[in-house]
Amino acid sequence: MRFSSIFLLASGVAGFSPSIQTGSRLGALSAKPKVFIDGEAGTTGIQVRSRLEKRDDLEIISPPSDLRKDPDTRKQFINEADAVILCLPDDASIEAASWVDNDRTVLIDASTAFRVADDWVYGFPELCKEQREALTTTKRISNPGCYPTGFISLTRPLTDAGIIPAGTPLTVNAISGYSGGGKGLMNLYETEEHEPWGAYGFSLKHKHIPEMAKYSGLGKEPIFQPQVADFPQGMVVNIPLHYAWLAEGTTGEKMHQTLSKHYEGSNFIEVMPMGEAGVKEAGLLERDAFLRPDTLKNTNKMQLFVFANDEAGQAVLSARLDNLGKGASGAAVQNLNIALGLDETTGL
Repeated sequence: MRFSSIFLLASGVAGFSPSIQTGSRLGALSAKPKVFIDGEAGTTGIQVRSRLEKRDDLEIISPPSDLRKDPDTRKQFINEADAVILCLPDDASIEAASWVDNDRTVLIDASTAFRVADDWVYGFPELCKEQREALTTTKRISNPGCYPTGFISLTRPLTDAGIIPAGTPLTVNAISGYSGGGKGLMNLYETEEHEPWGAYGFSLKHKHIPEMAKYSGLGKEPIFQPQVADFPQGMVVNIPLHYAWLAEGTTGEKMHQTLSKHYEGSNFIEVMPMGEAGVKEAGLLERDAFLRPDTLKNTNKMQLFVFANDEAGQAVLSARLDNLGKGASGAAVQNLNIALGLDETTGL
């Protein structure tokens, strides 16, 4: 087991004890890896902490509440920890990463600051067969974004198989619960009069687009159409396809088989039955019609779907996940487990 230093930086998590906390009666006498969550008052940080504080194989260390934002104190905790997850805004994550003055500390960054950086390993263990091994040896892990997790999970296996050619211009239509907007949007939806649904990202420069292009294997930025609606957690990511864009001989079944083979044996990602008929038979559509986005909330699971009309030469690929689970804190904990040499499912 490798106890590298890991520091959890979580933007905005509040209300936790300022004392150093231990996960079992053995306390500091045990050889447990120390985990620091920086910014544990934010949405992602709260979720990370809630997943970790029930465990007895880790020790969570926290500064006094009045020093939580003090740079010198944070630097001390960063270098004391065995594991750090950064859930800070981009600029704060970049600054915090620069404070590491040892060769032990593993940083897991939940911001977008390092997601396409060549010297950071992308924290999607299921990306390809080499990715998990890379996560066990690196000291720098960039946690994926929630929308990109759905998009990349659907496209990467198909680009690797040559079904979707590199450079194909795709569109991503996706909807998320309002918790993806952080405390400000959560407060608006939970306490104020608000719209039931809204689309955004009309500049076509959303911060998730670069990682979608890079890790999908497409090398082409998709048109990304994100939406938020009046439910707290969960998301559905849809990718419409015309067979004319794809490798000759492509069918819905071939895409389904390719995805199924890629994720065979995965602990968290499951390819669901083929097509609308298969999904209906499995009872996965609300009222036999609707792909409900919040079914997997509070889990690290993700479900993938292939809906196809071979006669029309069209398909829609869909991913369903919790934007705060596999799309954020769950993925961070999974990466933490892998980096520490623990079972990846621990605490998930």
